[in-house]
Amino acid sequence: MDEKHKNVLRRNRTNLVRDLNPSDLYDGLLEKGVFTQDMIDEIKRSGTRRDQARQLVRDLATRGSQAFPLFLECLKETGQQSLAELLENGAPGVQPQPTAVVRPVVRPLPVSPPTDVNEEKKDDAPYDPKQTRNITPTPSPEMEYMRPNQQGRIRRDSVQNYKMDASPCGHCLIINNVEFDPKSYLSNRRGSNIDCDKLEQRFKALNFIVEVKLNLTQKQIKHALHTLSKKDHSQYDCCVVIILSHGTEVSHSRFPGAVYGVDGQCISVQNITNYLNGQHCPSLQSKPKLFFIQACGGDEKDTGFEVSSDEAEPSPGGADDQTDAIPMSSSSDSLSMSDEVDAKASLPTPSDILVSYSTFPGYVSWRDPQSGSWYVETLDRILEENAAVHDLATMLTMVNNDVSQNSAKGLYKQMPGSFNFLRKFLYFQTKA
Repeated sequence: MDEKHKNVLRRNRTNLVRDLNPSDLYDGLLEKGVFTQDMIDEIKRSGTRRDQARQLVRDLATRGSQAFPLFLECLKETGQQSLAELLENGAPGVQPQPTAVVRPVVRPLPVSPPTDVNEEKKDDAPYDPKQTRNITPTPSPEMEYMRPNQQGRIRRDSVQNYKMDASPCGHCLIINNVEFDPKSYLSNRRGSNIDCDKLEQRFKALNFIVEVKLNLTQKQIKHALHTLSKKDHSQYDCCVVIILSHGTEVSHSRFPGAVYGVDGQCISVQNITNYLNGQHCPSLQSKPKLFFIQACGGDEKDTGFEVSSDEAEPSPGGADDQTDAIPMSSSSDSLSMSDEVDAKASLPTPSDILVSYSTFPGYVSWRDPQSGSWYVETLDRILEENAAVHDLATMLTMVNNDVSQNSAKGLYKQMPGSFNFLRKFLYFQTKA
């Protein structure tokens, strides 16, 4: 879209969100090729009428040069003449081209292929796609668990704790994307199975029903999340989603990041969280929804900054560490042994959601083919050592600090972080 038309949408954003009726526009926008069906479905999932209007305006600005005049046409055809006139006054003389509708063109991201010919020799064993598994969720074995808020926990009287004493505590869905379609130009993520196994065992130990799904396309990811959202969570206290994949960076309002399916199509983190929000999953209302994302936030590599000797706690990473990102622009950097970069999404911010990212938005996330990713390895250890005493937010701060001490190839750093919209402290159940 032309910059002048984007400016018109920005100036009139408040009026559009307040007065626009998105549901009347969907058929016309689809027919004229402004949006795809998948895009319209995602807008519908964004929430209330105002939420859908807000998302529609954001997405509209990302479409082609004919999107604005075709949008005006749709407004007039659906009786929203006053909004059309408001926009036309900001961009006089705008008319759609008389030629055939211009369909949006999807172009692949440029890719820097791996250049280290010896890298494949570092795996313990080649990954066998025949071992693809779809584990049927089964409750953890019966055992005694320490209930939250028992003696010894850190207490802060000004803030309540989430109820976390159901047994099992809740569902945990792990999506582990390892083998990518060659047409996607995404490299296979060796070492991710190590991450998956660690997290599967860790959340079983925390009394969750764990389900692992391997090598899902974008549509299969959506289906898995939809299925999870339709479960009855009324007898549980929490829900966890873990995604191990490539990522990409896109524009966002609140939750950055998108993750890739093995077909090379991505889904934004914002849309992932929407499946479990209060509107789409009523049985999880007021209950914590936790998302852990091991994927890149972009293609930048962080070289860090110098600190005094008493501040530095060096912890060198492996010489063969890889990133979980593919650069968004071509790069001559031979160290780009990459997966992909994370996208940024835009939707309303529901309460009781925490999204923990392996890396700061815009930067790569490092993974060792032999021992797994820095983030997951550290997260698993911190949960094992501290879940009986500390709340989740405190433990994630510990993860941030420990991962920040690592360094890849003696040079590159990584900084995890969280978008925390929890209203209370969260203490996991632990074995007695």
